Amino acid sequence: MPNVRFNQYYRYNELTRILKEFAKEYPKLVRVESIGKSYEGRDIWVATVTNSATGDAKEKPALWVDGNIHASEVSPSSACLYLINKLVTEYGKKDEVTRVLDTRAFYVCPRFNPDGAELALADKPKIVRSSTRPYPYDEEPIGGLVQEDIDGDGRMLMMRVPDPNGAWKKSPIEPRLMVRREPTETGGEYYRLLPEGRLENYDGIEIKLQPKKERLDLNRNFPNDWRQEHEQNGAGPFPTSEPETRAVVSFITSHPNITGGVAFHTYSGVILRPRSGQSDESLPAEDLWTYQKIGKKGTDLTGYPNISVYHDFRYHPKEVITGVFDDWLYDHRGVFGWTVEIWSPQRQAGIKDYKFIDWYREHPFDDDLAMLRWSDQVLGRKGYVDWYAFDHPQLGKIELGGWNQLYAFRNPPPEFLEKEIAPFADWLIWHLLLSPKLELVEASATALGKDAYRVRLVVQNTGWLPTYVTKLAQQNKLARDIVCEIELPKGAALETGKLRDEFGQLEGRAYKPAAPIGWSFNDQTEERLKVEWVVRAPRGGVVKLTARHERAGTVRAKVKL
Repeated sequence: MPNVRFNQYYRYNELTRILKEFAKEYPKLVRVESIGKSYEGRDIWVATVTNSATGDAKEKPALWVDGNIHASEVSPSSACLYLINKLVTEYGKKDEVTRVLDTRAFYVCPRFNPDGAELALADKPKIVRSSTRPYPYDEEPIGGLVQEDIDGDGRMLMMRVPDPNGAWKKSPIEPRLMVRREPTETGGEYYRLLPEGRLENYDGIEIKLQPKKERLDLNRNFPNDWRQEHEQNGAGPFPTSEPETRAVVSFITSHPNITGGVAFHTYSGVILRPRSGQSDESLPAEDLWTYQKIGKKGTDLTGYPNISVYHDFRYHPKEVITGVFDDWLYDHRGVFGWTVEIWSPQRQAGIKDYKFIDWYREHPFDDDLAMLRWSDQVLGRKGYVDWYAFDHPQLGKIELGGWNQLYAFRNPPPEFLEKEIAPFADWLIWHLLLSPKLELVEASATALGKDAYRVRLVVQNTGWLPTYVTKLAQQNKLARDIVCEIELPKGAALETGKLRDEFGQLEGRAYKPAAPIGWSFNDQTEERLKVEWVVRAPRGGVVKLTARHERAGTVRAKVKL
């Protein structure tokens, strides 16, 4: 059994070891491959998880799952490992796990961005947004405040610098907390708050944050609505310019059996759905309804709200983000894509009714008190650190303290990790079981006389979703029709029908009404397909029949004449 624990975060070599041990321990269920190299040359691993004895993964509907596209968001890797661990340990013991691996496949990429994660998990961490490739310029930045652990205690906190023109003051209710100075207030003790770090080329007057040398955001580098640097920072010089993004896009486009995808991020404790740059009205109504149903199940299982990025998760009310993974999956591939933001410190502190992004712009002071109590009582005062004196090499006597954001905000503290990520495995399994699935109803041959036979193949879609998956895919012809083929025995001839032909799409159960009433109600057999051929052949020969759909799988049958 692989030695994997869900109360710690793994660096690249350990993550690689764990994945390879899964493949070694469960060779019939797990196969691990590199789909490409990162900027620094690390393999980007993908685990294919399915019961290989019931068919090749490419002939089964599949779900893509990834994590850690952003450097310091390392708990998503753990969420991916947890899914793999649950699948292999519960196969043959839990009905739904067994069914999903017998009939479908997962493609799991625990660490989309291995280079950035190595920086974040280093003994002396460095935090970049995503890739470690220098961008947009390959030169060292000069001057400014460099964020780092300046006192060597393994934390990156805040610096509280006395400044008569500062915007902050100690709270009169709880002096450990800092509150904004009133707009017309004067005559008090005020401070400037800065990230912990050192100042390069400090002139004693101006303090500016030193820009990162590595400013790429891999989750702006996808082809869908990609925009240039002057429109959106970090998107790269062109769509899929970065090796990590290109590897994932290449893999997914070469696996048309992928019927959906979930990308794990941090933080906010929310399940996000497309589109990021357009309102819900831009989606086909059926796709919006389906997104809402799938999202509701995620909420029921995890407690995370499910929301639209455009309507409820915008960093600025006048701005949108584009070139992101889940939009690309939906708009270019025609499947349901999601982004899950793991962990909500606010919800942990008992703050329930808050707007995810807007909260950071404006919230009641009672929320700050609640979060401080949570740090004191639950995190053992490790989340919010009491201010302590420090003699800064450039700024002189200051204080360090405040929120230890890498510990309390960016990812779940290790002791909370397993509880936070565990419910998502059930949602992912349920999500994949929604996929379309071709199954055999009938394969037969009826003698017509004079060595002629009518050969019949009947298949049906037993999945909840239609074979095309989304209405957008149907409209834009992103999913090929069902292909049916007949292979004749030696000496046989085809009288009617074609050796290979396409037969449209099959519906699922997704669009059935809430009750069998109403003027438009019908329950036609839109999920079934019948194909017939007339074959002239000597008695006793065997005809081979195949029905395949790139998203719904493959059915094979043999019929004796």
